[in-house]
Amino acid sequence: MKLSTQIPIKEEQPKINLDSKILLLGSCFSENIGAKFDYFKFQTLQNPFGILFHPYGIEKFIDFVVENKTFDEESLLRHNEVWLSLDAHSKHNGVDKEVVFKNLQTQLELTQNFLKESTHVFITLGTSWVYSHKEKRQYVANCHKIPQSEFQKELISSENIRESLKRMSVNIHQINPQAKVVFTVSPVRHLKDGFVENQQSKANLVVAVHQLIKENAEMGYFPSYELLLDELRDYRFYAADLLHPNQLAIDYIWEKFKTTWFDLNIEQDLKQIDSIQKGLLHKVFNPETEQYQKFLADLEKQKTAIRKKYSHITF
Repeated sequence: MKLSTQIPIKEEQPKINLDSKILLLGSCFSENIGAKFDYFKFQTLQNPFGILFHPYGIEKFIDFVVENKTFDEESLLRHNEVWLSLDAHSKHNGVDKEVVFKNLQTQLELTQNFLKESTHVFITLGTSWVYSHKEKRQYVANCHKIPQSEFQKELISSENIRESLKRMSVNIHQINPQAKVVFTVSPVRHLKDGFVENQQSKANLVVAVHQLIKENAEMGYFPSYELLLDELRDYRFYAADLLHPNQLAIDYIWEKFKTTWFDLNIEQDLKQIDSIQKGLLHKVFNPETEQYQKFLADLEKQKTAIRKKYSHITF
């Protein structure tokens, strides 16, 4: 008896291994997957400007990186005693304008260097709803709790999203023609926009991505949105807020992701890394015992063995 529908997912190329370099950009779901990559010691760079929810915010960031633009210090705003950028997440806010500016500029330079060597770029799209700052006449990546009266809200059409995604891909390949660009739609529900409005938003994203992939088969798509909404399809896979996927759902989607993208030859290495990570988290009640000292020695041997194969890995 089948108790759920299965999303057909074909294997993708090029495969990901522990020598791959993976850039992750976009909504908070990219951070869920990014945490998995970090745990297994992949070489990743994740949301250097913080979470970016909509295509225009992601596109502008990529444009800054590829065009080697110097971040404009004068574009910073001061609100509630902190300096902020409308192009970045609030985690980069600070009381010292110069520090905020230098940090954002450093993130751009870091991303440019990483992108030049990236094997894969995963872009997670969260919403089609965007806000533009009325006075500055620009789309913003984050409103930073500035009064809503200062912004104009609008829904981007699937056509405009498609063109934005196309520009992202062109820009990425401008400095790294070999990078595999993969899009995914975040399964996180944006119910502050409204129930119907959230569905409109997600629909525009899905339509835009698939129109683009139809034009360019070299781009990839991973169905994280469909896996949660159509395959898992149950509130027991959501966190307490009923908006975000819970850890069980994230683990499930991660397993599907591995089947789709991972090189089978790294399976044993991932098991060894998992064993080391669990060992490092082991709670000790009697650290002076001979048994525990043997445990530490075995753990060190495992760490040395994996570091011999992958010099970038540290624990």
